Amino acid sequence: MIGEDIEVVVLEIKGDSVKIGLKAPRDIPVYRQEIYLEIKAENERAAQAAAAAAKSTTAVPSAGALLKQALKKPAVPAAAPPATTTPAKPPHPTPERRPPAK
Repeated sequence: MIGEDIEVVVLEIKGDSVKIGLKAPRDIPVYRQEIYLEIKAENERAAQAAAAAAKSTTAVPSAGALLKQALKKPAVPAAAPPATTTPAKPPHPTPERRPPAK
C-alpha cells in the first residue's frame, strides 16, 4: 500500500521480471515517469510564457478605463442637411452686376 488509497499489485512474475500494477481512485493521477516528466516540462514552459506575457509592455486597458475614454469623446456631429437644388446667392454682387453709379 501507498498511503491509504493506492495499492501496489503484482500482476505477473516471469523469471527475473515482475510486472506490477497500481490500484488507485480515479481522482488520483497515475503516470509513467516519462509521461510525468513531459507534463511537468510543459507546465513549466506555460508558466514561463505567462510570466513573460505579464511583463509585456503592451497594456490592455480595463473596461472602466475604456468607458472613461469613451465618455470624454465629443458627441458624433449630426449629419449635414441635404443640399438644396438652387445655388446659393453670392454675398455681394459681382462687379459685372453692380448697379451703375449715380
